[in-house]
Amino acid sequence: MSFRTKKSLGQHFLIDKNIIFKIIDAIVAENEDRIIEIGSGTGALTKWLTEKFSDVHAIEVDQRAVEVLKKEIENLVIHEKDVLKVNWPDIVDPKKNNVVLGNLPYYITSPILFDLLENRELFSEAILMMQKEVAERLVAEPASKEYGILSVQTQLFCSPEILFDVSRNSFSPPPKVTSAVIKLKFDKPKLSFADQTLKTVVRTAFNQRRKKLSNSLKPVLGDYQPEGFNFDDRAEHWSPETYAKLAELLEQTDKLS
Repeated sequence: MSFRTKKSLGQHFLIDKNIIFKIIDAIVAENEDRIIEIGSGTGALTKWLTEKFSDVHAIEVDQRAVEVLKKEIENLVIHEKDVLKVNWPDIVDPKKNNVVLGNLPYYITSPILFDLLENRELFSEAILMMQKEVAERLVAEPASKEYGILSVQTQLFCSPEILFDVSRNSFSPPPKVTSAVIKLKFDKPKLSFADQTLKTVVRTAFNQRRKKLSNSLKPVLGDYQPEGFNFDDRAEHWSPETYAKLAELLEQTDKLS
């Protein structure tokens, strides 16, 4: 069916069945688990999800696409809303595994990621398609060019793994960049400190990433430099675990400025 995509919504619909089936094969879930798709569009992936799983939910903001989904796909619960305004506890089933899927619009990839990470205790895993450059940042190693705030927070909150690349020709219309599908497994134990403490430390460190941490972390630490940390390093040289260790220490000692 003919459908004019909206540039304002960052719409690039997946049309490659090979990629669709690779995504479905990557899902670790039982038939009755809840599958939640972000940005279902006109249902290229959705219709196959409903054939394999009995509890599929779609989040879609485009009213035209919603009408197509209602007409074309049975056994689908549709939430007609902006994904950034979703209250996730209202959509998940606490008695089941909840898996999130999505071909994320490039212009709101980071806000969606941060929202999912904040609500990670609600999900077993997420399988997300995004700009390859962003996916590489999520799995980046310390001291690499791609390593940054997203890398640290993602790797402490879940286990990220890039599954495969997706050619621009797999979409209509084709985007200008290569995409990648990444899996986030929410299998990490609960942190012993508040998410906000970690975010404050990491964002402050990377805000001046060319400076030594003794300088860049001054807004957080003041003149306090606890033992066991190399504050002559720059932000990209500390591992996620080192940031976690500092965040934990700051909460325990109530030293957060």
